[in-house]
Amino acid sequence: MLRTRPGVVAVFALLTLGLTACAPSAPESSSGAAQQVTLDVWGWRQEDVAAYKKIFKAYEDAHPGVKVKYVPYKSTEYDTILRTGLADANGPDVAQLRSYGLLQPLVAAGSLVPLEGEVKELRAFPETVLDGARGVSDKRVYGVPFAIQTLHVIYNKAIFSKHGLAPPTTWESMTAAFDKLKAAEVVPLAATVTDTWMLPVQQEIFGATTYGGYDYLKQMLAGQAKFTDRPWVDSLTTWKGTSKYWGPQFEGTSYTDAQALFTSGKAAMFPGGIWELAAFAKADPGLEMGIFNVPAAPGAAATETLVPGFVDGSFGVSAKTPDKAAALDLVRWMASAEFGKAFSKELRQISAVPDVAPEDPLLAQALTAYTANPSPYVTYAYFSGGTPTAWDLASESLSKLVLGRSTAEQAAKHVQQGIDQWFKPTQ
Repeated sequence: MLRTRPGVVAVFALLTLGLTACAPSAPESSSGAAQQVTLDVWGWRQEDVAAYKKIFKAYEDAHPGVKVKYVPYKSTEYDTILRTGLADANGPDVAQLRSYGLLQPLVAAGSLVPLEGEVKELRAFPETVLDGARGVSDKRVYGVPFAIQTLHVIYNKAIFSKHGLAPPTTWESMTAAFDKLKAAEVVPLAATVTDTWMLPVQQEIFGATTYGGYDYLKQMLAGQAKFTDRPWVDSLTTWKGTSKYWGPQFEGTSYTDAQALFTSGKAAMFPGGIWELAAFAKADPGLEMGIFNVPAAPGAAATETLVPGFVDGSFGVSAKTPDKAAALDLVRWMASAEFGKAFSKELRQISAVPDVAPEDPLLAQALTAYTANPSPYVTYAYFSGGTPTAWDLASESLSKLVLGRSTAEQAAKHVQQGIDQWFKPTQ
């Protein structure tokens, strides 16, 4: 429990009394003195330490007696470390949780506190956002979603201006721009192949309209459509068709290589998530960026421009924390507009908190477009609840596809055969 700061001037006594009545109080020792509570918040982004220190200071200022410490680990090691840490009281009090299927092992292990009834602020969150923090089997919510990631083509405004280009509004104008840049010996698209986790991201950006977005997903979840059906197979072909614009020797291009191609000005565009903006700005503070969403491809199931997106993660409470009341109070605050605004500003991300408008114009543009015409990140968000996940299967099979080692039909079949081992359609 947390203690409010007492008033020091008599004229504020009534206000202080009201605040004390509605705020939790800090734990006290047997002598009546307040005890310091330190809440460890574990996460997977080591680069965000300074930002979280600023974000959590606002909470600490309003809750004397509480210290919030962000404890980051390497992203590649985090999941294993977190599973071990949640097993006892020496682990995190609050943890940054992966979303969708990657959350399920922690739910199955009973490592987290269900938040319905504990965090009433979650009632304002859209169900599609809460899906990212929900247990598949019990449908309960185990975290407060913190970010929505949208997928776009990020472009260099200076390069576009130099070559007389504007953000495309049709597939034909987009490929014409790609051709013009290629003829001028500018790499149109900085895309990675060796870091295969990015391949499903790129496929969604260029292939969403072809398979049809949420309309097709609904059919898949109901067992009325599959990855091996023509709409999804054609979306792979549509995406692979952009590989001629990926630049020379793209087969060996890593994620960091692709980022460097873009920030150095050697590539005009980078197909990826809105999370890239912060990293690109850090690499080159003078880089002027814009974003556009890929128009409907020829023969696409959707006629409008779709914007893929997903819930990036959430903050949940450890079932083993010795400071459960304080941890729950912190995640309640994480569901507030105050946290959402600070998160968006300090981390240059789209907050998942409802009605929090980003100050950053590109984030605002991304959120507006996604809200108008959202599309799912299918393999990651909706078919990762079992083993093997569609995301892992797609990462593997799309790599073989772009390297010419399989056909689109074979790549789709690999995904479908994998999820057939565990996926059960909704009734």
